[in-house]
Amino acid sequence: MAEKHPYASSGAVTAAVTQLRKSFPSKVSADTLRKLNIAPNNESYVINTLRFVGAIDADGNKTEKSTSAFNQHDPAAFQKAFGEMVKIAYTELFKLHGDAAWELQPDGLISFFRNSDQTSDIVGRRQASTFQALASLAGHGEMPASPKPPTKSKESKVKGAKPKVEKRGPVSSGTIFSNGGSQQRDVGLTVRVEVNLPVAAEQETYDRIFRSIRENLLNAK
Repeated sequence: MAEKHPYASSGAVTAAVTQLRKSFPSKVSADTLRKLNIAPNNESYVINTLRFVGAIDADGNKTEKSTSAFNQHDPAAFQKAFGEMVKIAYTELFKLHGDAAWELQPDGLISFFRNSDQTSDIVGRRQASTFQALASLAGHGEMPASPKPPTKSKESKVKGAKPKVEKRGPVSSGTIFSNGGSQQRDVGLTVRVEVNLPVAAEQETYDRIFRSIRENLLNAK
């Protein structure tokens, strides 16, 4: 296949197809998706995917195939028609695996796309995820879960955040009374220091943090 297999966010592809089932304008462009708040700053990837499966042509115009499929009100009828569009778009994949391609595991899909398009591992994974999203819309399998972005602690977001230090006052030896008598016992002191370093801070920031520890904790009197 001359054209490489597309990739886009699974959620964005699903949102676009779902929206077009409700209302499919005569022409779909990146500006259309921006107005619908679909795939912000990544509209072109979704446009390429819609073009690849034949929902729109090279100029973004609605095609006859998509008119027939997206006008199907019954979910099962839409899934069947949309599935035929996907099978035509991914001809080589279905020639190789037949209808079993719908249920291929990610590793099998990644291997196919990487060898077909000579892509990197990450692109192959995205291509596989996109196909799974399209397969889900065609009634085959569930939508793959999208990974959640890592969260940052409140302290790490603040540039030059000061370290969080837990400091306890000095404890001297005390006298403990038991059964009317007295007993001398030494009491130890434990100091726990927790430092939350800011993400992507400059060297000067780290210097200030450790200088503060020395002045206010280690050398405190």
